[in-house]
Amino acid sequence: MVSRTDRSMFAEWWWTVDKVLLGCFLALMTGGAVLSLAGSPAVAERLGYDSFHFVTRHLIFLAPALAVLIATSLLTPRLARRAAMIVLAASLVLMVATLFVGVEVNGARRWIAFGGLSLQASEFMKPAFVVVVAWLFAEHARRPDIPGNLFALILLAIVAALLIAEPDFGQTMLVVLAWGAVFFMAGVSWLWVAALGAAAIVGVIFAYLTLPHVAARIDRFVSPQSGDTFQVDRAMDSVIGGGWFGQGPGEGVVKRVLPDAHTDFIFAVAAEEFGILLSILLVLVFALVVLRGLSASARQREPFARLAAAGLVVLFGVQSAINIAVNLNLLPAKGMTLPFISYGGSSMIAVAFGMGLLLSFTRRRAEPRQVVRKVDGSGLAIAGQV
Repeated sequence: MVSRTDRSMFAEWWWTVDKVLLGCFLALMTGGAVLSLAGSPAVAERLGYDSFHFVTRHLIFLAPALAVLIATSLLTPRLARRAAMIVLAASLVLMVATLFVGVEVNGARRWIAFGGLSLQASEFMKPAFVVVVAWLFAEHARRPDIPGNLFALILLAIVAALLIAEPDFGQTMLVVLAWGAVFFMAGVSWLWVAALGAAAIVGVIFAYLTLPHVAARIDRFVSPQSGDTFQVDRAMDSVIGGGWFGQGPGEGVVKRVLPDAHTDFIFAVAAEEFGILLSILLVLVFALVVLRGLSASARQREPFARLAAAGLVVLFGVQSAINIAVNLNLLPAKGMTLPFISYGGSSMIAVAFGMGLLLSFTRRRAEPRQVVRKVDGSGLAIAGQV
């Protein structure tokens, strides 16, 4: 037990960090390891790997992810902002490099190889981007002469252009939604909100008309007979087959033919093997992170910390909702991981970085005392603190 009289860095962190959020993240990491053991062996065998190939790699990535989560949560808001700027700059450079030397998979260049490992720079870009635009909006609110809103808009255009060039329309929409949420919480007028909403609708229509893969996914969602819906159909079979209590650990059948059972459709595996009740519990953990995170962000007196924390929560919550909705055939299929649950080193460490930033911004810190001046009966000024 850590004593309250202990003044070490760890003790200060322990007594100021949001333990509910921290507990949720640790629970999700543990759940991800269990579900990796349930969903990935069949995929590994189909690809010619050892049965526990993805399980082993998933567990290996857990250690650095946990280290990043804790180390980032130790930062002060100022250091967290600087870390986000460095990560964002490095990510943008790597995203540009990926377009030229990246590994092409299914017609998309989203990964860049480093000594046998693949890095998806866009995953690290997302939380860093949210923090940086939150700072820009906060600076503009503090000093209107600083064109923070304009810089944030230019940064959004750069990021969106790089994502579309990969192409990755789903991540583009996620980033735009997070940016719009931070912009809205920064106190913009409803006219701006309406204009941005109209621009988003125009962007979706433009993507549908000009990007064949986007049009194909939307068409298959609206009219399943228009194309291949194998993965979504099998995911729904998994959810239905699991019933309320599931088939039991390792007893799932449909997962053996589900191509992305360890990544995009891990939620369907959870439903088949552990049932709807446990799936609902998993959704409740994600919901608790969102509600707790938004509540903690609202208590921050510093505008930058408040906007950054809220933006990170929105990013986490929307990504989780999209993945689960795709598994339940409520949205068109999109390759987006379930945070801390899906297999993927870049995704897991990047999410850990983002949630470490959230823990940093929401830590309970002593409020600065204000010096006041009082005048006694003799007319002398007396300094005091409140």
